Amino acid sequence: MKKLVVLTGPTAVGKTSLSINLAKAINGEIISADCMQVYKRMNIGTAKVTEEEMDGVKHYLIDVIDPKEDFHVVRFKEMVIAAMEEIYAKGKIPIICGGTGFYIQAILYDIQFTEQEIDKAYRNGLEKYADENGNEALHQRLKDVDPESAESIPAANRKRVIRALEYYHQTGEQFSVHNKRERDRISPYNFAYFVLNDDRQLLYNRIDARVDKMAEAGLVEEVKALLSEGCKPGMTSMDGIGYKELLGYLNGESSLEDALELIKKNSRNYAKRQLTWFRREKEVIWLDKTVLTSEEQILNEIMEALKEKGII
Repeated sequence: MKKLVVLTGPTAVGKTSLSINLAKAINGEIISADCMQVYKRMNIGTAKVTEEEMDGVKHYLIDVIDPKEDFHVVRFKEMVIAAMEEIYAKGKIPIICGGTGFYIQAILYDIQFTEQEIDKAYRNGLEKYADENGNEALHQRLKDVDPESAESIPAANRKRVIRALEYYHQTGEQFSVHNKRERDRISPYNFAYFVLNDDRQLLYNRIDARVDKMAEAGLVEEVKALLSEGCKPGMTSMDGIGYKELLGYLNGESSLEDALELIKKNSRNYAKRQLTWFRREKEVIWLDKTVLTSEEQILNEIMEALKEKGII
């Protein structure tokens, strides 16, 4: 079985620095599992790792997609498999690092996605219904047919709500049943799945401070530049936290202060949802920063676990 390391955790917990030091320690290279850092010219709002921070460690799936392009889990999986083959060919270990749990799961358990033919009339009908009645009303429709999916997919994530409704419409099977079946697959990898976590309030404080730094670094100008090159509300790139909230400000619907507060709130809620997801995953090794108080301690803990699993 091929070796694979996963390092994840909620937004702003400190994955970037740790992943780079880990890569140096185990002769690894990093594949980003962040569904927003994949986009070019979206650097500030995604807290994208810089060339300097990479410190010579090769990163994949960073800065590779134009913001006007769609990006989804099927495309992510194709790109990650290609990157992993390249890393294995060098005799190195791939480290998947990022906070998009569903994307990580897709790789770890080689989840197969049935590409159903899109019923455009049905999809357009759902979009129109949400436009007229709001995301919560659309979410209620999902709750009526698939309560478990409704619980795991927030109302604000309209695309995933629509995908779950489409799957049910096309197959007659609940999307949650499909996902459970896929989750129960056995991983083809000898893997270690680490989740970095910290005290909730400390994490929230870091999220708030990070948003303030983004604003100072020119986040508003970054969003304006994206709009000027043809990015529009509703595009996958513009649905990202930090971008969609500023669209409201730039359209005159809110003040900048309110928009930044909304980014902080949505980021905190996202961190909470990420942790809920990771707690449901199997074979996870938790790294608690309230116990392991230095990066050196955390790295030692990871190295011991990797030795036990025969990954190093």
